Amino acid sequence: MISLAEVVGLDKVCTLMMENKKEYRHFRYIFSYPLNILHKYNALKGKKPKFATTKIKNIMSFRIEHDTMGEVQVPADKYWGAQTERSRNNFKIGPEGSMPKEIIHAFGYLKKAAALANTELGVLSAEKADLIAKACDEIIAGQLDDQFPLVIWQTGSGTQSNMNGNEVIANRAHVINGGSLADDKKVLHPNDDVNKSQSSNDTYPTAMHIAAYKLTVENTIPGLEKLRNTLAQKVEEFSTIVKTGRTHFMDATPLTLGQEFSGYVQQIDNSIRAIKNALVMVAELALGGTAVGTGLNTPKGYDVLVAKKIADLTGLPFVTAPNKFEALAAHDAMVELSGALKRTAVALMKVANDVRMLSSGPRCGIGEIVIPDNEPGSSIMPGKVNPTQPEALTMVCAQVIGNDVAVSVGGMSGHFELNVFKPLIAANVLQSARLIGDACVSFTDKCAEGITANLPEIEKHLQNSLMLVTALNPHVGYENAAKIAKKAHKENKTLKAAAVELGLLTNEQFDEWVRPEDMVGSLK
Repeated sequence: MISLAEVVGLDKVCTLMMENKKEYRHFRYIFSYPLNILHKYNALKGKKPKFATTKIKNIMSFRIEHDTMGEVQVPADKYWGAQTERSRNNFKIGPEGSMPKEIIHAFGYLKKAAALANTELGVLSAEKADLIAKACDEIIAGQLDDQFPLVIWQTGSGTQSNMNGNEVIANRAHVINGGSLADDKKVLHPNDDVNKSQSSNDTYPTAMHIAAYKLTVENTIPGLEKLRNTLAQKVEEFSTIVKTGRTHFMDATPLTLGQEFSGYVQQIDNSIRAIKNALVMVAELALGGTAVGTGLNTPKGYDVLVAKKIADLTGLPFVTAPNKFEALAAHDAMVELSGALKRTAVALMKVANDVRMLSSGPRCGIGEIVIPDNEPGSSIMPGKVNPTQPEALTMVCAQVIGNDVAVSVGGMSGHFELNVFKPLIAANVLQSARLIGDACVSFTDKCAEGITANLPEIEKHLQNSLMLVTALNPHVGYENAAKIAKKAHKENKTLKAAAVELGLLTNEQFDEWVRPEDMVGSLK
């Protein structure tokens, strides 16, 4: 907790005591206590002091910060400053603090890297860099998440969020250094020190790339790989189970259940490859371009060095962008990543829909596979169980596809030297990456791992399939085979009976030529 002395400053505490000498015996017991203890103030012994609790609370509620536009009242116990507070008041759109936490933590990495690079290049003292680094470490660890109250819907460059980071780092560093939030002069300046060699125009896109890359490799790809590996196990498990195929929702020639699942595995493999390919450009960082891409106010070699520092801090292969003008004015890398996530959603939609249709029933559907029963499915129909995991996954896919539309609009809206849809692009890409990773883990754990084959139903459908007649094409010709299928269907007979009645072959020939297990090719 932050004490009264830390919030209003020791000097102000002393002044209050001097101005209210008669009440000193009351004040001296509470100045070192956490703020939530002040409600006990009036319970102290003796006459109620003239300097009432409400007056103390009013003093404690706010402190005065300033920026180039003047003074601003800021909550006294918060580390942010004037520009953050202005943004809080100017953009009351949606829930407070909707800026993704991944972006906030990414700012911790890049601000620390910038301080270290600036020190190494001789433009920032080692003492200041050390304080910045300590505050950044707390941001990276998530310890200061509640100090970032801003929303996605702000300036399109993310300037307010960049300043939110600068102000929090400067104020937190000052307190770490033994100062008070109420001090007029602080050891660090948010612009001159924390933001040295930087602009919002290059820090926010850098944060976007750090956050997107980190989340994708830590959450999205592992989730997809988990699902891929589970389905690959099912391919082996189902490799000898021959079933009827379906095209256009109609009966088709046979394949194995393993072959069917192998298609899902390949789709996910392709999606993972597409995502990894997109990450190559996401690894390129804009930091060092400053305002319009020229690198104004940066020391020589800063862009390469700061990218290396970020790579060292994150353990990820970040490099400086080869062209800073593109890195600020366009976000094609994020658009490409969003596109890869969308194509992944399209693939997962197919997988989830197939699973829920193949498991439909239990008595009046296809019912060729069985999925786990996870929860009751109806508030009115007793005993009903629904394919909830496939349904959840398909909804995630729909959201990701919609997010990609927003990212596409944001990406095409860069004008001249700056794209000003950065928070929109970042938020949607990060949500897509998070949803896909989480949904794949959920679908794997609660559905895919428990999928089993319903052998009696598979065999029944296989034997009833008219498309087994395709095996007769080489022996009786396409037209005669069609006559057999139509007669069997119209008269509700087996293919064998229809073929023999038409005099096109014998029972023995049918049994020799129509063997479903021989119709699935060599890829079992």
